[in-house]
Amino acid sequence: MRSLTRRRFFEDSLMAAAAVSLSAPLFAAESKPVSANEKITAAIIGCGIRGKAHARELARLVDCDVAYVCDPDLDRADEVGALLVELKRPMPKKVQDLRKVLEDKSVNVVFIASPNHWHSLSAIWAMQAGKDVYVEKPVSHNVFEGRRMVQAARKLGRICQGGTQNRSRGALAEAVKFMREGKLGEVKLAKSIIYGGRGSIGGPAECAMPPRCDYNLWAGPAAIPKLNRPKFHYDWHWFWNTGSGEIGNNNVHSLDICRWGLGVTGLGRSVLSYGGRLGYTDVAETPNSQVGIFDFGDKTIISETRGLKSAPFHPTIKSMWFFYGSEGIIADTNLYDPKGNLIRAFEGKSENHFANFLNAVRSRRQGDLKAEIEEGHQSSALCHIANISYRLGSQTSVNDIAKCLGEIKVHDDVQETLERTRHYLSDAGVDLDKTKLTFGQHLRVDGGKESFLDNARANDLLGREYRAPFLLPKESEI
Repeated sequence: MRSLTRRRFFEDSLMAAAAVSLSAPLFAAESKPVSANEKITAAIIGCGIRGKAHARELARLVDCDVAYVCDPDLDRADEVGALLVELKRPMPKKVQDLRKVLEDKSVNVVFIASPNHWHSLSAIWAMQAGKDVYVEKPVSHNVFEGRRMVQAARKLGRICQGGTQNRSRGALAEAVKFMREGKLGEVKLAKSIIYGGRGSIGGPAECAMPPRCDYNLWAGPAAIPKLNRPKFHYDWHWFWNTGSGEIGNNNVHSLDICRWGLGVTGLGRSVLSYGGRLGYTDVAETPNSQVGIFDFGDKTIISETRGLKSAPFHPTIKSMWFFYGSEGIIADTNLYDPKGNLIRAFEGKSENHFANFLNAVRSRRQGDLKAEIEEGHQSSALCHIANISYRLGSQTSVNDIAKCLGEIKVHDDVQETLERTRHYLSDAGVDLDKTKLTFGQHLRVDGGKESFLDNARANDLLGREYRAPFLLPKESEI
């Protein structure tokens, strides 16, 4: 390295092209002019929606130069290169294979915005090559590789930040502090709410492969089946081979905030998930409607994901996370009384999440990071274990689900959540007298080992088979 001395979320308008963004204060340029030999040299890996967002943010930071943009689809790399030029920054080198970037010792940091199945592996390879890493959410495709990424950061002394950028919101940090000081009273329940329209992706049909895309490099560690989805880019989110469904795509942000606010660590005591891909027929695999129940003993997180048309979660409060205390409610960065009347809005100075990462790269202090990789790993892992419960589930009527939930010792809100889900699906035109949901297995978690108790099938889904030569390094090889 050369001489290195949202917006608030809104619950009812998440569309595929929007992704999760932040308010202007977090994206304001905060760095001061620096000399050329003080600048950090960066590469952007992945040039889709998030890769373009990274380019826009890095273009505002004068202490960072983007030397490479990398994507197996060169048309996408060209788009991000052109975007940087439009933003008055130099044209970067454009490559398809991230290993070309990692070979260049002049590159100090990499910003990973590739599809999910590449996140952890490219981060680990980058850290092995001596780079520091900013990796988008979810930071992993499975629990096992997420832990390996944390191990790499620790063993190699690298700076690694997750893309859960709400942790850089000052007002949200003040809301969390308020809870930690006990001012919300006893807080035993947090809810992660993602409601947004996701239509059918169609198919089966021959996939329209981009003409300049190297499918082998794009797939990397994943299997390379013949694709039967009409659209190549973005819809990989809805297949287990490459994506994590909507819970891993957007719910991971609010789950991360629920963990932060409740002060819980690890994967909890148990997990259960139910839902389905309902309301239409297409070739996708992941649910478009899903509930996750995360038991942390005296505290519970419930996630709701709705991809069909839905009424808002709350008639007047718009937020993607809710904390319920004995003295009131916190939603987004606001405090409400138990009846939902606004009491106050929290205030605090926000920090640009990208600048925060670069500042930590300079200081070499992992503690300076707002979203250090351990936090990103644990929040992403919650998404993965909910999906594992779902994938091992069986077709069950809503009435039978209600009976099963009644036998599980969890927060009372789980039954209310099921009733809301029942009404949501009925209003969306799903005939629940004829349609069953997938009711996942109730999985007990060994938090210390990040594995499941007495369930070999579930443990098999904690990792994946890696396709040579895109292999996950063993811990001893880091």
